[in-house]
Amino acid sequence: MRARLDHLVVSALQQGAAVPAFTCYDFTTALAVVEAAEQAGRGAILLVAPKTAATPNGLRLITALRGLADSAGVPIAVQLDHASDLRVIADAVAAGADSVLADGSSLPYEDNIALVREARAVLAAQGHADVVIEAELGGLAGDEDRAFGADATRPLTTGADAVTGTAGLTDSAQVEDFVSRTGAQLLAVAVGNVHGKYKGEPQLRWDVLQDIAVRTHIPLVLHGASGIPGEELVKAAAMNVGKVNFNTELRTGVLATLEDQTPLHRADGENLQGLLGKWNASAKTFATGALATLTR
Repeated sequence: MRARLDHLVVSALQQGAAVPAFTCYDFTTALAVVEAAEQAGRGAILLVAPKTAATPNGLRLITALRGLADSAGVPIAVQLDHASDLRVIADAVAAGADSVLADGSSLPYEDNIALVREARAVLAAQGHADVVIEAELGGLAGDEDRAFGADATRPLTTGADAVTGTAGLTDSAQVEDFVSRTGAQLLAVAVGNVHGKYKGEPQLRWDVLQDIAVRTHIPLVLHGASGIPGEELVKAAAMNVGKVNFNTELRTGVLATLEDQTPLHRADGENLQGLLGKWNASAKTFATGALATLTR
């Protein structure tokens, strides 16, 4: 069933849980995620990357995901992830996305605020004022579409203090002003999380996250959750993190399955249907685990 992303997340937080969000580059993965969510009786979020949404077939995928969400037996939201191009944002919403991460986190502070406000204005002008806007404050290293990247493994130094394994942390002192001026309904933060694979063990700054949580009433979002141990992720909801994004582990798990299974299915008469079943099973297993972790 169709769900507003903010309502879905707030409802989960009220139950002491967070909602997992899964990047879907294809419909097979999305089917697996929704099936896992239905079996768990929990809501989920289908994410579409901006590079996907910038293509005609990507927009068709968003429309298909919208239809899948509408027919699901649990609340499902469809979100355009990490977008900074206003045209891509407008097109994705027109295609069926009900929420957008207007991501100006790589920009100077005032420009970040301006981008989020411009995204809201563009959508309102097109009759989509009710679209949920997520914003991001702080810089996450790495590339959400790639598992490996030099930026995702480089230590950061902030002032005189070294922060292990991440890009710039969210400045908690900016949170209240940023949320007030952007009108964002969710806030993605940088607290030691990265896109792609972590070098060594993730070192999340729970102290920073806790400080952020007391400065705003809107739900927080943790990106780059792939690779963070489950015993760490279960702490998230207690610090007002209502949405947790997964991409790398889902994607690499599917690719590993296909690499392993393709020769067998070629030998079995080019059995593409069977191979798609293995693809679905891999994605579903990961989604099932993420749903269970975030609802402990």
